[in-house]
Amino acid sequence: MGKTVKKAQIFVDKNITISDVDRRIYGSFIEHLGRAVYEGIYQPGSKFADENGLRKDVIKLINEIDVPVVRYPGGNFVSGFHWEDSVGPVEKRPHRIDPAWQTIETNEFGLHEFMNWTKKVNTTPMMAVNLGTRGIEDAKNLIEYCNVPGGSYYSDMRIKNGAKDPFNIKLWCLGNEMDGPWQMGHKTAEEYGRLAAEAGRIMKFVDKDIECVACGSATSNMPTFGTWEATVLNESYDVTDYLSLHMYYGNRDNNTKDFLANSVDMDNFIKSVVSICDYVKAVKRSNKKINLSFDEWNVWYHSNEQDKKLEKWVTAPHQLEDVYNFEDALLVGSMMITLLRHADRVKIACLAQLVNVIAPIMTSDTGAWKQTIFYPYMQASKYGNGTVLNTVVDTPVYESKHGDAPYIDAVVIKNEEKEELTIFAVNKDLENDFELTTDLRQFEGYKVVEHSILHHDDVKAVNTEANPDNVAPVQGTNTKFENGTLTTILPNKSWNVIRLAKN
Repeated sequence: MGKTVKKAQIFVDKNITISDVDRRIYGSFIEHLGRAVYEGIYQPGSKFADENGLRKDVIKLINEIDVPVVRYPGGNFVSGFHWEDSVGPVEKRPHRIDPAWQTIETNEFGLHEFMNWTKKVNTTPMMAVNLGTRGIEDAKNLIEYCNVPGGSYYSDMRIKNGAKDPFNIKLWCLGNEMDGPWQMGHKTAEEYGRLAAEAGRIMKFVDKDIECVACGSATSNMPTFGTWEATVLNESYDVTDYLSLHMYYGNRDNNTKDFLANSVDMDNFIKSVVSICDYVKAVKRSNKKINLSFDEWNVWYHSNEQDKKLEKWVTAPHQLEDVYNFEDALLVGSMMITLLRHADRVKIACLAQLVNVIAPIMTSDTGAWKQTIFYPYMQASKYGNGTVLNTVVDTPVYESKHGDAPYIDAVVIKNEEKEELTIFAVNKDLENDFELTTDLRQFEGYKVVEHSILHHDDVKAVNTEANPDNVAPVQGTNTKFENGTLTTILPNKSWNVIRLAKN
């Protein structure tokens, strides 16, 4: 393991909390992009497909994660999408070009198929409306189609298309990344803010119980970041329930320490957007709090060069298929911890995406397997439920491009209902193990259930179909809870899940 053992401490008080965890923080994303839909979740004719063409092996892996919400159908794709193309008899659905990704969309898999799939994977939809090439009228028509029981033009169309009961979609994205010059229908902040306000308003006329997510900046690196958020919220505050954040990180310089420090940047990004939301709240003298939807986040850079060589105007190419390595899993773990540490404001988050396209799950014609990033995402969703405790970590730091970065990222979550306590921790030290101690005398009667460790000597190690368990969790044996003090060893470069439960 490590050359020396360093020391760190966690301080928590069971009565000093951040927030209850909104399960939707463990959401994901399926866009009509690459092989996310076709050959990903849907592949008629495959030996793995069910009677509806849905891949059962993929369903099994998604159920293992327990994904609470899935954003759909984009992404950049939604800004040119005509939802009417995706309903009705499949043989009559038009094939369209998708200028966003320069592919052909067959619309074979559409709205009804997606809603059927959500039931198979026990999730809920987060639907995006096209505010790029379309607008208010189409947003109204789509929510009428989805949520009105019947007796109107579009609700009766849904019934005719085989869905007697309304879909009752309650979470809606008002467009996607509308500040991005790459976006179809790209707009200024004033233009988008007004459009979002009017689209959200008419949608809430149709269904007053929906929640709306307005577009924040595509990333914090946008030239208009900050002023965009303030302007959009100034226009659309009354109809906006959440403001979106998007961020992807890469390691193009092959500097692992800097790469793992990106969680510091993510933390600062969240704090900045919270500040802007609260500034607009103050200016408006409002009692309404705007929370955050971090509805695109992940590592993304491995496939960039490969994607430049893709043939245009084909269906479901091998696009954005990052093969994730072990250091990617460490950063995903730290990003998950960062989201949880902001659970008081981050209520929704979507790992982008779910299958094949920058995803934890990969497929081929002969199987499906877990990428390295599958594990921190799955374990957080499975065990990170309850209340986030205010977690203070006393840890050495190192210099990075984002300033001082802690060697140990950690968060503690108590689940009073199940009488469980979970510690998520990442050791970013590439050489040294850490002895971590925590005073847990307030949790008398608890015992250690398990210490799961994701570690590999090679930060570039990957999982493949031929070797799917190359990077996989193992059980640690160096965790003790005695006389009210938890003591454990966090191996160098490792993701750790320490679970305690009451006897």
